[in-house]
Amino acid sequence: MGEQLSIGELANRVGVATSTLRYWEDLGLLPPPARISGQRRYPPATVGQVGMILLLRDVGFTLREIKEFIACRSPAGDDWRELYRRKLTELDQRIAQIQAARTAIAHGLACSHEDILECPNFTDVVTARLAGSTLQEAHPH
Repeated sequence: MGEQLSIGELANRVGVATSTLRYWEDLGLLPPPARISGQRRYPPATVGQVGMILLLRDVGFTLREIKEFIACRSPAGDDWRELYRRKLTELDQRIAQIQAARTAIAHGLACSHEDILECPNFTDVVTARLAGSTLQEAHPH
């Protein structure tokens, strides 16, 4: 059967808690491992699978999206590209929101009013947000 890793050995190699590995198994992100005398035993390839999960998580995929990625993987398929396209669109939207937030905060710091609540620009943005505008719409500067 070759080298098999205990859950503790796998956790040490990949830098995650054993509870995380068990949770990912429960979610279906990792296949159920073989059991030897009741203990989980993982093939060495599981290290790469965990690395893939960590990378996808690091670039912004949720655990649900990672499960979808794993499920759509097939030798001939490229369904994963659609997942990547959706994530890229989502990240672009988040970047735009963060840039608008940064601009609003920088303008707040540059405001000449002693109290930000007395600033007409600030109150205009608050009013626009209350009227349903997004931050990007309410603070287009």
